[in-house]
Amino acid sequence: MDSNMAQRTWEMANNVESVGSIDDIYCYDKKTQQDILNVKPWDRDPHFFKDIKISALALLKMVMHARSGGTLEVMGMLIGKVDVTTMIVMDSFALPVEGTETRVNAQAQAYEYMAAYTESSKVVGRLENVIGWYHSHPGYGCWLSGIDVSTQMLNQQFQEPFVAIVIDPVRTISAGKVNLGAFRTYPKGYKPPDEGPSEYQTIPLNKIEDFGVHCKQYYSLDVSYFKSKLDRRLLDSLWNKYWVNTLSSSSLLTNADYTTGQVFDLSEKLEQSESQLSRGGFTIGMDPHEKKTEDKLAKATKDSCKITIEVIHGLMSQIIKDRLFNQRGSFVPFHSNLSPLSDSRSAALITAVLSFFLMIWYLFCSFLLRASSIMTELQLNKELVIKNNKNTSTF
Repeated sequence: MDSNMAQRTWEMANNVESVGSIDDIYCYDKKTQQDILNVKPWDRDPHFFKDIKISALALLKMVMHARSGGTLEVMGMLIGKVDVTTMIVMDSFALPVEGTETRVNAQAQAYEYMAAYTESSKVVGRLENVIGWYHSHPGYGCWLSGIDVSTQMLNQQFQEPFVAIVIDPVRTISAGKVNLGAFRTYPKGYKPPDEGPSEYQTIPLNKIEDFGVHCKQYYSLDVSYFKSKLDRRLLDSLWNKYWVNTLSSSSLLTNADYTTGQVFDLSEKLEQSESQLSRGGFTIGMDPHEKKTEDKLAKATKDSCKITIEVIHGLMSQIIKDRLFNQRGSFVPFHSNLSPLSDSRSAALITAVLSFFLMIWYLFCSFLLRASSIMTELQLNKELVIKNNKNTSTF
C-alpha cells in the first residue's frame, strides 16, 4: 500500500467530494458576505443554518491537532464563509491553550494569537473570516457539554455567524473514520420542536448527566467534506508526512486504555440496569420505569456491539499487515528460532481465535437483550392475570 492508495482510502471512508474544476467555492465575494451580515437571517430563524462543508485540508489539520493532544482537550478556530444556509470551512488553525481531560479554555494569549493569525491571513490573500471554533472530546463522543453550550451561546451572540465543531480523536482511530460533529445553539428561552430521537452514540456513564441536561439547547448540522485543486498539494504534503505513522501503528495498542475504559463503563451500565430492575420489580403501574430500564439495556447492547466491531476491525488490520510484511523471505532476527512463515501462521491463528471469542461475546449480548425483553413481557402478563383474578374474586 503506497501513500496515494492510503490517501484515497481515507477520502472514500469520509466521503470527501471533489468540487468543480474552476474551484468556485474558493472565490470570496466580500460584498455578498457583508450583505448577509447586514440582513442577519439567523435572528429570525434559530434553525437557519442546516449544512456545513469542510475542506479536506481543514479536516486533516483538525484531526492531527486533536490526535496530538492525546487524552487532553485541544482547541482551534475555523476560517470560512457562508453560502445561504450552508457554512463553509476553508481552513483551520490551532490555538495555544491549556486543556485538561474534560475542558479547554482560551486565555488572553490565545485571543492575541487568533487576532494576529487572522490579520496575517488577510495580508497573504485569505480574506475569509473566523466562523467558528473546534475542540476535542477524547474518547467520549461528539456533543456539547454545559461549558461548551455557554461558550457557543456567547460566540453566537457577538460573533455571528459562528459554529462549534467537536472531534473525538480516540474514536476516530478505533473506527477508522473521522468522528466529528458540528453544532449551533438555540437562543435563550427558545423551545425547539420535538424532533424525535437522534442518532444513538455511546456516552460514558460519568458524562450522561451533562449530555442529557443540555442536549435540547443545540442542534447538529449535516456535515460534508470537499477538496479542490487549490489545496490538493497541501493535502498531499501533509499526507506524505504522516501516513507512514498510521501504517506502522496499531489501533489496538494505541487505544488499549480506551478499550479497557469502554468495557469497564459497559459493566457499570449493566450493573446499574440490573439494580434498577431488582429494586423496581415488574409491577403494574411501573411501565415508564420498565420501558426506561429496557432502553438502557438496549443501549448497553449497542455499546457492546460497537466495542466488539472496533476490536475486530483492529484485529483484521493486524492480520492484513501481518500477511503483507511477515511472509517468507522477510527479515528475521538472528536469535529467532521460528521462520517468518511460522510466525505469520501463529499470529493469524491467535487473531482468528480472538475474533471468534469476540463474535461469541457479540451474540451473547444480543441474546441477553432478547431474553430480558421476553422475561419482562412474561412477568407483566403474569402480574396482569393475578390482578384480574383478584378483581374477579372481589366482585
